[in-house]
Amino acid sequence: MDPFLLEALVNGILLGGVFALPALGLNLVFGVVDVVWLCYAELVMVGMYAVWFLFTQLGWPLPLAFATCLPIVSLLGIALHYLVVRPLLSSPPINQVLATGGVLFLLQGAMTLVFRTEFRSLGVDMPPMEVGEIFVSGTKLAAFCAALVGAAILWAFLKYTYVGTAIRAIARDREVMPLMGVDPQRIYLIASAVGGALAGLAACLLVVQLDVHPFVGLSFGPITFMICVMGGLGNMLGGFLAAFLMGIIVSVGGFWGTTEFSYVVAFGFFIVTMFARPRGLFAR
Repeated sequence: MDPFLLEALVNGILLGGVFALPALGLNLVFGVVDVVWLCYAELVMVGMYAVWFLFTQLGWPLPLAFATCLPIVSLLGIALHYLVVRPLLSSPPINQVLATGGVLFLLQGAMTLVFRTEFRSLGVDMPPMEVGEIFVSGTKLAAFCAALVGAAILWAFLKYTYVGTAIRAIARDREVMPLMGVDPQRIYLIASAVGGALAGLAACLLVVQLDVHPFVGLSFGPITFMICVMGGLGNMLGGFLAAFLMGIIVSVGGFWGTTEFSYVVAFGFFIVTMFARPRGLFAR
């Protein structure tokens, strides 16, 4: 195999691991609360700004900035649920979509007012690793490993804890669970907090790879939604697998053409998939 193509495949797998985190968070919130957060990528953007500010402006150690980012974005997820989503739970879905879309523009505008539109960078990079005939980015590899650890922790939380079991149960049948003593509003709040924490972790992994600006969410937000829909909305495993598939498509598409061409290929593949499998490739 062409070593450059092999390198593109490896980079696609590494990219898929990072894509998986926001996809898992978005699927978790939708599966439990049954509301799509259109502003999810902007939560990630706020987390990226938090890391950048704490590290470059306040001089905090990078691990401490990462650790602080998670509760910040988790609290933002809780605030989003309390102030925007919860009052609209009984409203038509279009109202919920428009409201979270409004939060998207609100966060973009707020970050533009505070930080302007300049591109900000941490200036942190890890040396590449040579594996056979290919070179693997040390930064991407570290982000991939951290993403897998985060996904494993989420899986263990949902599988082996009482709250995780309640989350899975209410995602399957939210009408029956209140009759069994589960408080749906409490589970909605916890799911929103966990979804926010996953957005914070994604921010930590992306801020070392991308420049931060108020519209950085546009570079991965649409891909995240495509991954969730392609994997089956609310299907955690499907979204996880779809993230790797989309990462490989984007990376290999960039190998054969430009970055713009790779996103055209990704969107084209998504459209074809929706015609063939309207409920998603991995829908139950």
